[in-house]
Amino acid sequence: MVHLVYCDNTGKSGERVLDKISQGLKTMVVRGAAGRKIPHSRVYENETIYFMEKGTSLISVFAKVKSVKNLVQLVDEEIAATFEKYQHKLNLSDKQRLRWHKKCLCLVEFDRLEKIETPLAFDHQGNMDDWLIIEKIEDVVVGSSIPYDYSKSKF
Repeated sequence: MVHLVYCDNTGKSGERVLDKISQGLKTMVVRGAAGRKIPHSRVYENETIYFMEKGTSLISVFAKVKSVKNLVQLVDEEIAATFEKYQHKLNLSDKQRLRWHKKCLCLVEFDRLEKIETPLAFDHQGNMDDWLIIEKIEDVVVGSSIPYDYSKSKF
């Protein structure tokens, strides 16, 4: 499977998540919820993960999933300890720590980052989540996209 991740476009001092990723300052992303939610338990080592910035329609970099940690039923102290342990990879702002302070976390580490020389135009369809699981990236690229099917996003 292939993953497409929307990155926040604002941060402390104008920091952009995609800039941190592109500069190698961020090598892990987190998604969290009160219960298991995509991408929890749906991301695997060696899969491809694409990144795009919210508010744009361009997919500009991709990487390979290096490792995945799926955590459930965490208490506040465990969440804080997890963020502290992986902060050197997550590079989270205080605002992001608050946003992702959830009982179920999915931590996805990536490496082998590559810039897409000619960014791909994303074909946004209706109410898409901020993490998409698709067969191939062309399924969401303008000119070759297919209607997004949420079947891969169900537990």
